[in-house]
Amino acid sequence: MRKGNKRAYLDRKGGGVMGGTIAIGAAMSVALSGLGGSIGQGVVGGKALEAISRQPEVAEQVRTLLFITLAFIETLTIYGLLTAFMLVGKL
Repeated sequence: MRKGNKRAYLDRKGGGVMGGTIAIGAAMSVALSGLGGSIGQGVVGGKALEAISRQPEVAEQVRTLLFITLAFIETLTIYGLLTAFMLVGKL
C-alpha cells in the first residue's frame, strides 16, 4: 500500500469518515422511523378510542380502520429498518 492511497483504503474497508457517516445514518434511520411510528400509533390509537367512546355503535368500523392504519404506519417503520440494513451493507 502506498502512502498516498491510505484514505482510499480506509474508505473501501468501511473505516474512516465514510464508515462513521454511514453508521450514523443507519442509526438515525432506525431511531427516527421508530420514533415517528410510535408517536403516530399512539395518536391514532387515542383518537380511535375517543371515537369509540363517543359512538359505541360504530366500534366495529373504527376498529377495522384502526388496524389498517396501524399496518400502514408499521410498514413505514419497517422501511426505516430496511434503509438501515442497506446502509450497513455498504460498510
